[in-house]
Amino acid sequence: MEILKKLFEIDTQLEVSEMKQLTPAGSNRQYFRLMNGDCKRVGVIGTSVEENRAFFALAKQFEKVGINAPKLLQISEDEVHYLISDLGDLMLFDAFKTGAESGKFTDEQKQLVLKTIRELPKIQYEVACDFDFSNCYPQAAFNERSVFWDLNYFKYSFLKTTGVEFNEDLLEDEFQKFAQILVKEQTNTFMYRDFQSRNVMLVDNTPYFIDFQGGRKGPIYYDVASFVYQAKANFPKLFKEELIEAYCEALQQYNPISKSDFQQKFAYFLLFRTLQVLGAYGFRGRFEQKAHFIQSIPFALHNLKEILTDNRYPELPYLVDVLKQMLECQKDIAVESYDKLCVKVYSFSYKKGIPVDYSGNGGGYVFDCRALHNPGRYEPYKKLTGRDASVIKFIEESPTVAEFLKSVYAIADISVSKYIERGFKNLQFSFGCTGGQHRSVYGAEHLATYLKQKYGDEIIVDLIHREQKIREIK
Repeated sequence: MEILKKLFEIDTQLEVSEMKQLTPAGSNRQYFRLMNGDCKRVGVIGTSVEENRAFFALAKQFEKVGINAPKLLQISEDEVHYLISDLGDLMLFDAFKTGAESGKFTDEQKQLVLKTIRELPKIQYEVACDFDFSNCYPQAAFNERSVFWDLNYFKYSFLKTTGVEFNEDLLEDEFQKFAQILVKEQTNTFMYRDFQSRNVMLVDNTPYFIDFQGGRKGPIYYDVASFVYQAKANFPKLFKEELIEAYCEALQQYNPISKSDFQQKFAYFLLFRTLQVLGAYGFRGRFEQKAHFIQSIPFALHNLKEILTDNRYPELPYLVDVLKQMLECQKDIAVESYDKLCVKVYSFSYKKGIPVDYSGNGGGYVFDCRALHNPGRYEPYKKLTGRDASVIKFIEESPTVAEFLKSVYAIADISVSKYIERGFKNLQFSFGCTGGQHRSVYGAEHLATYLKQKYGDEIIVDLIHREQKIREIK
């Protein structure tokens, strides 16, 4: 902290009168706003010196070619601390957040987004002009190795967590084909790497670009996919097409590529980028439990479904088949937009983990049904579920079941009534047992029925039997 204060004093000839930490993003960098009256700077502590050096080199190049970006003002001797200009707090994403949540974008919101993507060709071509890409971190250029990093990031951090079974050799063979397609085109252009609306600040309705330290030499298509198909941006399909059209028009000044040629190559980078972000969301959300990333997963899966519908990818039949299986397996996680409280009620197997709450609220209540007598231990019930009459009769013969449900209902009533009163939109209850087939299904069915009968049209009940792949909206 003291080093950042010293850099502020050197740069402004003023002492720091106020300093506050800014909300952290997905990286390990720490950001602080340093102030004295109206004089403000942003101080950064970046633990990776190599990554910091990449930022320094790129920030200077952005300024040299006239790209709106934070100016690099001071660097400490250890190159861990540095000072940049303060661009304020308004991200492009914040400017259209109401449109993203409702799916209805105003003309003003659309114009801001269009203005931003029209700047992208300038960044890609002019930043690359006479720039030494050896300054980039962790790699100078997009290549086969970086493709495999991201595809395996997706495989291990997301795909394997879904429980979809696949042939590792066949998948790796298609990863190899995929990589060859992606690296085929070598151009002297700058690939921003994470060009999306949270990395664009608005200053007087003018876009300024941040967080480009992961950029490298690479093809132009990746950044278009990153921006247009950013998961939580939730752009309508027709607006996505309008954005791509606007980009292609701005691109003509630098590269007069035909629309059909662009679309053909773009399709593969769109699929690749979508898998990469799912890997990131899987790791940051499911492993690190960061709410923003958890909430983004349903939107990224929606994008993937749209992509696979629009594009056939004939060279990658096995990968496409695995992805379609994954989408089918994950269809229960969609977060619907309702104007009233939506209560999700899950049944699940503890062997496969407790259901994630994709609303970002932390998962609500989890009830362990394993203390109840298990019908799954007896042959007549092994192929049945807690929705079948004979299983229901078996479970209800135990005197503890009524007491168990009475306690569940009492807890549920407290939260549901308060959530309705306070205007909350999401609540989750989950019932677990060994296999997610009998006792948990029974518990989830009974709570869903109880809530709908008691609260009626005041709530939406979303009943999900995860292991049976059954979903019912009540």
